[in-house]
Amino acid sequence: MRIIPLFALLAAAALHAQPAAPRTPAQQTAREVLKELIGINTDHDSGSTTVAAQAVARRLLAAGIPAADVQIVGPAGSKNHNVIARIHGTGGAGGAPARKPILLLAHLDVVTARAADWTIPPYTLTEKDGFLYGRGTSDVKQGAAILLAAFIQMKRDGIAPDRDVILALTAGEESGGDYVGVEWLLKNRRDLIDAEWCWNVDGGDPQLQRGKRIARVIQASEKVYATYQLEATAAGGHSSLPTRDNPVYRLARALGRLDAYDFPVHLSEVTRGALSAAARNEPADVAADLTNIIGPTPDAAAARRLSARSPFYNAQLRTTCVATMLEGGHAENALPQRARATVNCRILPEEAAGDFVLNTLTTVVADPQVKVTVAYGAVPSPASPLRPEILRPLEAVTATFWTGVPLVPQMETGATDGAYLRNGGIPTYGIATVFMDVDDIRAHGRDERIIAKEFDTGADYAFALLKAFAPKK
Repeated sequence: MRIIPLFALLAAAALHAQPAAPRTPAQQTAREVLKELIGINTDHDSGSTTVAAQAVARRLLAAGIPAADVQIVGPAGSKNHNVIARIHGTGGAGGAPARKPILLLAHLDVVTARAADWTIPPYTLTEKDGFLYGRGTSDVKQGAAILLAAFIQMKRDGIAPDRDVILALTAGEESGGDYVGVEWLLKNRRDLIDAEWCWNVDGGDPQLQRGKRIARVIQASEKVYATYQLEATAAGGHSSLPTRDNPVYRLARALGRLDAYDFPVHLSEVTRGALSAAARNEPADVAADLTNIIGPTPDAAAARRLSARSPFYNAQLRTTCVATMLEGGHAENALPQRARATVNCRILPEEAAGDFVLNTLTTVVADPQVKVTVAYGAVPSPASPLRPEILRPLEAVTATFWTGVPLVPQMETGATDGAYLRNGGIPTYGIATVFMDVDDIRAHGRDERIIAKEFDTGADYAFALLKAFAPKK
């Protein structure tokens, strides 16, 4: 039997009994807000972002934001509204004109979560084993809570920034089935959100892997969303008299050709930077492929290996199109008269203009009897420039929190509201503040969660960033 000295047992017990460090004001507010927001169902099926917007407005008013600077707006009759608030800046030095505002952006809506699919209640914030669980903890109510906490803390501390700071927590990012909040605001109430640039927390997640902080990501561009339909038709008939003109088989052959096709490699300043940074954390053979792919002439063999190794690398290298839905036929004993496939594409920003993807799909399908049409057209979204006045404060604040963590530009392979803002002339940067484990991403999935201590640190980090982006005058 191993004998443990009594003094060691007493020391260990005392250490274990030490209370956790008290939360900072920003952390405490962020925790309270996250609990409230997770508890409000804001999915498009049965929830309401208006209820969440009203809860946010109450907190803003209680913090001393004037009622005239807190707006809940959206289309008449909608159950999903947006909340917009403003802290007024002091203007430029020496009477110079004030700089345009900074816009802080997160969305309040979430993807529907079925309680039967979860092991814990999805619309209740649950802390368990060092994690915070609930629908929206990663996408993106944690970001909304943190931005609101930083905004409120700026007001409470009496910080008068050198420019206006606008907070926009919006509807419709996840579904758009009702409307897209950011798009509506740009068209109908641009005065509320017009800014020099936007800080969007729905993108640019800082990355953890195997417990190591590997990157402070800044999302400066994103792929463009588009959906196409492939459809084959025929006269049909009795299933006992099959013919060679079967829409299901014809469509299947077309989809097989699409499955075998890779769009060409096309890299930008942003994706080259991201792949270069990724090489630092990969085994030697993968790092060599990443180095070879980012040169002036991308190595084709390296591209094939990287694409086979990782869906993420494949998506960074090229436009992607994938079949996501199928339908066909009308009766089990009849020859099909129609077969249709839905193909979802995530298009590189440089390839989104014009008919490049539509023409490519038509060529790949290689069958005039399979009609290719646009179901949801691509809206081009140019990359936002990597400007020093954004990168320098970001690098400086990051260094004070996490020494040695590199700043890495990234192209988002999904979609965010940043596309609408970029097209509206407002450069947008995805700068989330909570480190995410790259091997445990649960957004839109069952038992969505984030690391609790990373959420707390992210609240302080966001407040420090806000003060750096809009310094006190």
